[in-house]
Amino acid sequence: MAAEFNEESSSNKSTFICSNCGFECHYEYFGKTPPFSKSIVLLEDAYVIRDPFSSSAGHLTLGGQCFLCSGDVCVSQRCSIFYTKRFCIACVEGNMEDFPKEIQKEIQQKDIASN
Repeated sequence: MAAEFNEESSSNKSTFICSNCGFECHYEYFGKTPPFSKSIVLLEDAYVIRDPFSSSAGHLTLGGQCFLCSGDVCVSQRCSIFYTKRFCIACVEGNMEDFPKEIQKEIQQKDIASN
């Protein structure tokens, strides 16, 4: 599903869709080392685009894949968290006891704020 960036595929943009909120956007690269951001190495395989707001060789991270369910999720705090790996909120809530107390508290606060 993920397309590696190269000169030929850069014109054939693929679409990232968040499995939680439905956010949809084209992406130019999936992986850890976007070729248009030479000095960047991401901590996870991520869907990225060139930063349209910067003239320098920057990037924007759209999202990644949940480590547990492999679903594509955006970086919105309502959709996923990054704690050593990317996790969708549904998997975090379903495995709450496996996360540190700080993460549990953060998720509980998000639940309260969204109600």
